Amino acid sequence: MRKPKIERPEEQQRFETFLRSRQLKLTGERLELVEEVFGQVHHFDADQLHMALKQKGKAISRATVYRTLDLLVQCGLVRKSSFGDQHAHYEAVRSNEHHDHLICLNCDAIIEFFRPDLEALQEAICHEYGFRPMHHSHQIFGLCKACQDQETDGATLAHRMSQLNV
Repeated sequence: MRKPKIERPEEQQRFETFLRSRQLKLTGERLELVEEVFGQVHHFDADQLHMALKQKGKAISRATVYRTLDLLVQCGLVRKSSFGDQHAHYEAVRSNEHHDHLICLNCDAIIEFFRPDLEALQEAICHEYGFRPMHHSHQIFGLCKACQDQETDGATLAHRMSQLNV
């Protein structure tokens, strides 16, 4: 199997080093997954990634997708998040880029945002308490502008709120 060309060779090298340290192989399927992950613009779940690969004619099993995503998360190349639903969402980690999320409980829209003043406040709070932060995830659940302008079912929203497991 021909190994795909990854536009960002530092990710390939980092993943290869990570796999070698665990005595695992860098297979063509794993390289294709890395390439597809870094080709994604938005958050995705494992099934969406599997479908995208399938649509491109790649015969990669769903189990390989899940296992490789777990390895990419362990390696730090992929971030895994829960947005209050029943499955994990993933996104490629791009060189020190950080953002937080607004999640619509009605249409599942995920809006990314970055606010330097919020980051500065978090740093000040950590400093005040003598706490050394290593990671944080800021998620705000509610209704996006489009869903605020339409009638929403209160019972459905209440159920969604009760299911938040973040």
